[in-house]
Amino acid sequence: MSMITKDHIFLNQTHASREAVFQFLAEKAVELTIAASAQPVLEALELRESEGTTGMMDGFAIPHAKSAAITTPSVMIVSFTEGVEWDSLDGQSIRYAIALFIPDGEAGTTHLQLLSKIARMLMKQEFKEQFAASQTSEALCELFTKYLDGE
Repeated sequence: MSMITKDHIFLNQTHASREAVFQFLAEKAVELTIAASAQPVLEALELRESEGTTGMMDGFAIPHAKSAAITTPSVMIVSFTEGVEWDSLDGQSIRYAIALFIPDGEAGTTHLQLLSKIARMLMKQEFKEQFAASQTSEALCELFTKYLDGE
């Protein structure tokens, strides 16, 4: 089973802050039955962020949560109509969040493999351009799956 489906992709969202994005992700995780409860997911996202920014370069962030409340390892993608202030490595606001949700029991293996794959994807100019050009959930899901499975 894929960790991402088109139901996990939310385009053209408007959130005023990183905290609002985390709240949105936590609530969606429950709606999508990725997690049993939103509050522990929210706390896990905030805890990870407090250890160092997940705002990368070129408008991408990779927030992630490890929690016992998370039942299914999953990825969610969110694009924003306006950049979100994130304290990113290059000081730019964030236009895209690729959020990882990892059950506690898989924290070491699944989490690190997924994180390193996504980080490698974000180093590829071609991937970032295709990502930015993808206008539908289906297109993004296809692109993401292709790179996750093939790279």
